[in-house]
Amino acid sequence: MPVLTRDEAQTRARLLDVHRYGIDLDLTRGDEHFGSTTVIRFTAREAGTTFVEVRPAALHRATLDGHALDVATLDDNRLPLTLTPGDHELRVEADMRYSHTGEGMHRFTDPADGETYLYTQCFLDDVQRVFAAFDQPDLKAVFDATVTAPPQWTVLGNAIATRVGAPADGRWQLATTAPLSTYFVAFAAGPWHTLRTEHAGLPFALHCRRSLAPHLDADAEELFDITRRCYDRYHQIFDEPYPFDSYDQAFVPEFNAGAMENPGLVTFRDEFVFRSAVTDTERQTRGMVIAHEMAHMWFGDLVTLQWWDDIWLNESFAEYMGYQVLSEVTRFTGTWTDFAVARKSWGYDADQRPSTHPVAPAADAVRDTASALLNFDGISYAKGASALRQLVAWLGEKDFLAGINDHFARHRFGNATLADFIDSLARATGRDVHAWADNWLRTSGVDTLTPRITEDGAAAGGADGTTGWRLDLHHDGTRPHHLAIGLYDHAPDDPRALVRRDRVEADLPAGGGTRTLAFTGPRPALLLVNDGDLTYAKVRLDAGSWDTALRRLSGLPDPVARAVVWNAARDMVRDGELAPAAYLDAARAHIPHETDIAIVQAVLGFARTQIADRYLPATARPTALTTLTDLGHDLLRRTDGTGQPDAQGLRLIAVRTLIDSATTPGALQDWLTAGTVPGGPALDPELRWRTLARLAVLGATTPDAIDAELARDPSATGQEGAARCHAALPDTTAKATAWQAMYPGEGKTGPELSNYLFTATAQGFWQPEQLDLVRPYRERYFPAAVTVAARRGPALAIAAGVHGFPHPLVEAETLHLGEACLRDTAPTPALRRKLADQLDDLRRALKIRENLRADS
Repeated sequence: MPVLTRDEAQTRARLLDVHRYGIDLDLTRGDEHFGSTTVIRFTAREAGTTFVEVRPAALHRATLDGHALDVATLDDNRLPLTLTPGDHELRVEADMRYSHTGEGMHRFTDPADGETYLYTQCFLDDVQRVFAAFDQPDLKAVFDATVTAPPQWTVLGNAIATRVGAPADGRWQLATTAPLSTYFVAFAAGPWHTLRTEHAGLPFALHCRRSLAPHLDADAEELFDITRRCYDRYHQIFDEPYPFDSYDQAFVPEFNAGAMENPGLVTFRDEFVFRSAVTDTERQTRGMVIAHEMAHMWFGDLVTLQWWDDIWLNESFAEYMGYQVLSEVTRFTGTWTDFAVARKSWGYDADQRPSTHPVAPAADAVRDTASALLNFDGISYAKGASALRQLVAWLGEKDFLAGINDHFARHRFGNATLADFIDSLARATGRDVHAWADNWLRTSGVDTLTPRITEDGAAAGGADGTTGWRLDLHHDGTRPHHLAIGLYDHAPDDPRALVRRDRVEADLPAGGGTRTLAFTGPRPALLLVNDGDLTYAKVRLDAGSWDTALRRLSGLPDPVARAVVWNAARDMVRDGELAPAAYLDAARAHIPHETDIAIVQAVLGFARTQIADRYLPATARPTALTTLTDLGHDLLRRTDGTGQPDAQGLRLIAVRTLIDSATTPGALQDWLTAGTVPGGPALDPELRWRTLARLAVLGATTPDAIDAELARDPSATGQEGAARCHAALPDTTAKATAWQAMYPGEGKTGPELSNYLFTATAQGFWQPEQLDLVRPYRERYFPAAVTVAARRGPALAIAAGVHGFPHPLVEAETLHLGEACLRDTAPTPALRRKLADQLDDLRRALKIRENLRADS
């Protein structure tokens, strides 16, 4: 499919002024296709040629101002138009294909009850899979829509939907929208389970599949409460009121993203309707996504980027506001700890790969929609949000919000650029925000801050001869930083604890170098650079502070400070400065005493998936798994019979760790048979499938047992669990069957795996315990991934490049084959980016293993 270039979009924007879309969809034409009729009213400012995008199964007719166009001129997804100056009406009638990859109009039949659900994901350039459109963000228009659906269904959209005509007709009319970019247009249809309320005179609603109704009902008050609180907070800090007529949140199946900010109809992946037990941190994550998507109603929907080089104007702001607002108005006050220890690493990792890019890349770096898709990553989200947190710390919240409100007022229902936003900030402050933007938003890479402490006696002390010490803070990088330095001493009454003596704020100028600070008194037991995690940089600890951290890390009083230290340890492992086993030793010493669940989850996740599975050689892996198993038992013992608030979450994390790290099947089989872990928790569906998957890896279950579990849980999640388990069996037939399901070849006819089932199968296929069994598939993987990406589009390309990659084969041959694939074949842009990132991570893992061999 030809992608839209920036030059083409600019040319078309100069030519056209688009006023209104009339959309009519017919969802009653069977399982494969739906009807789509579009009427677009627009003005051409001068005579010229352009095109409208549409990707039909069949283009039946098209007229321009009542005159028939030759449908044979449709070139892939572009129907050419020759225009005279003045007003025009374009009408396009087509049959469109349903999708099973979460792009365009996705169709899903729930295996739990046979009910079918549809929803759209028109993001970036997929609206043309649903209706004809001038598909670029700066051609906003108002939308009218009607939908014909089976009479028992409910239809949802960007504006309030009303059933019209006789109920048996299944006709729905949606209210006229405010001006929207085409990629925000959304529909959802099916026999939804719906809960409604009203807040501040606005209708709110939650929707999910009927089979998930009891689980949505159980959490509805929490979901509505978060929604109301965030809504009220945004109205306190933003001058512009919520700009749409309703606020629906639909939890939809097989969704590729976490959520999508469609005005008035936010869609979420329906894993956020929890069927099984979750930790409070996972509930907090769901709350953050709710707050993030609501922030988009202003950042993105009201004021929209002009072109895709400014996606940070959408995502970085929504990310920052999501964490900040949730922490301000809900019980989830620890959001920035989770951001520091989990989300921020996404940005750090992305920023150290060859594919890194500035938060706000140069215009020529985002030349088309294909390249734009690649930048929806940890830099545009986590790093961008970190930059904004640094901006607020430097600028002050008052001036920051004044600049935001100026931006909204000047560009409401329009489009804006980075330059527009910086100008709004500049009007609100006397600081040089243009220089700040150049340093923070136009550069790439991660700065590193390294402290060196010198005890200088009276030289650094007071005039009265008291002793002192000097901090030389080396700044390897180019950005200015406003940060805090924490000074911690041993607690006098607790041998494990530390107390903060002082927190000193400091500014590091742009350009790097070393800043020296002098202090009186004894040096601290632990000095922590970036205390409070206000800036975005890798930090190191001096030798004395690291020694203290190894002994007293869990005794740091502030969880954000502990997160900063754990991030430093993580970075040192990745950079080859700390042995992976030393990280495991620190985890063994401190995680049993950790009180913040986000930290426990993040540390154990890194230890399990990166250290045990990738950084340590196969000979050392059993020892690492034993350490993790011991940790799991420590956490279980800590929570036995206690009523502490975090006990349930910690026990859940402990059980997940014990399951994932088991090297023998005995205990897991006993738990599965009994349906519970001794002392709890009971094995709910998620834990049962997790247990069965580990048993499959260990060769301790059978295909029949997997099928019996699927009969017990015939849900969509159950189907994914069964696919994962079957693919994980250490059997040549199981591997061959899974491979054929993922990569059936060009001759495949009939349905292929959905995006979720492909991912589940890939997750089960590659196992570190089965290297000899899966190694023969390594050479087949790269050409197979190239083929499936080209045939099935970006969503499957990403799944193949991430979950399908042979992660356990941390071997030079994997690297050589991957490099040859990038050099000698032509992967789609989405697959190329994922492969390049995976190969860079592989190089890092190989280097870590090489260092371990050299040290031994």
